[in-house]
Amino acid sequence: MPEPRFEVLGIGNAIVDVIARTEEDFLVRNRLVKGSMRLVDNEEAERLYGEMAAAIEASGGCAGNTAAGVASFGGAAAFIGKVAGDQLGQIYRHDMKGTGVAFDTPVLTDGAPTGRTMILITPDGERTMNTYLGAAHELSPHDIDRDTVAASAITYLEGYLWDPPPAKEAFRKAAEYAHSAGRRVALTLSDSFCVDRYRAEFLGLIRDGVVDLLFANQAELHSLYETADFDTAVDLLRKDCRLAAVTLGADGALVVTSQGIERVPATPVETVVDTTGAGDLFAAGFLFGEARRMPHADSARLGALAAAEVIGHIGPRPMTSLKGLAEQAGFRL
Repeated sequence: MPEPRFEVLGIGNAIVDVIARTEEDFLVRNRLVKGSMRLVDNEEAERLYGEMAAAIEASGGCAGNTAAGVASFGGAAAFIGKVAGDQLGQIYRHDMKGTGVAFDTPVLTDGAPTGRTMILITPDGERTMNTYLGAAHELSPHDIDRDTVAASAITYLEGYLWDPPPAKEAFRKAAEYAHSAGRRVALTLSDSFCVDRYRAEFLGLIRDGVVDLLFANQAELHSLYETADFDTAVDLLRKDCRLAAVTLGADGALVVTSQGIERVPATPVETVVDTTGAGDLFAAGFLFGEARRMPHADSARLGALAAAEVIGHIGPRPMTSLKGLAEQAGFRL
C-alpha cells in the first residue's frame, strides 16, 4: 500500500459561522435551547441574523474545522464539502485554502446559497447554534473523488452528513473507497439530536465495521446506548467499536478499545471564551496522532491541546500554530 498523500480527509458540511455574543434572555426570548444545535430554513436564518448583535464571520463546519486543525499541526489535509458560487462560498474557499487544506469540490452553480450557522455565545462561553445548511445539503456521491479518498490515511465523516439522502450515499461511497484502498474511516456523532434520529443506523455502521474510529461526547454516548449510566454506555462501546475517543469537557477524554480504557486529562485553560470547535479540534489532534501512528493516549493529548487552544478565543479554528504548541509540550512531530 503506497504512503498516503493526505493524513486526513474531512468530508462534511461546508458552513460559514456567523458568531455573536449574546445574553441569556436573548435565548429565552427566541425559545432557543442553550448549548443545542438546530436546523433552520433560510427565512429563520435571516430573521435571527437581523436580531443578532454585531457578528464576525468565520469558515466552519465540523469536518472543515478538523481538517484546518490537522493542517495547523503540520499535517497534510484535504476537505470535501459543497458551497455555492456566492460571496460566502468565496470566503469559505479562500479560508480553507489559506489554512493549507486541499479543497477542490466543484461549487454549486444552481441552487441554494452557501450554508451558514448563527452561533450565539453566552457569557459562560457556551454556544447555541442555528444552522441553515443551504448548498452544503447538496453534497452528493458525484463529489466524492476516489483518488483523494484512496490517498488519505483516514477519512473523517461527520454525523450531520447522515441527514440528506444524497449525502448519506456519499458517506457510504467514501467509506467503501477508503476500505478498498486499505485506509481507515472515522466518524463523529456530531450532536445528540443526530443520534436520536439515526441511532440504529449509526450502531449498524459501527458494528458492521464501516467505521474504524468513533468520536463522541458524553451526551451523544448516552443517546447512542439509551442509558443514563455512563459506565454502562462505555462498556457497550468497548464491545462495539475498535477504537473510540469520548470527550468529557473539562474532565478530559477517554480512549476506549476492546483492551481497555485510558483517561487523558484536559489541557488547562485560563479563560473559556468560546467552546465552538472544541470537539472538532480535539478530533484534529487525535486524527493527526493516529495518522502518524502515535500511541492512542498521545493522540488524545494532542486533541486536548488543540481543544484548549480553540476555546481560548472567538472562532472555530486555531489562531496559534498547533505544531508549535505541540512541540512546546514535548511532542516530536
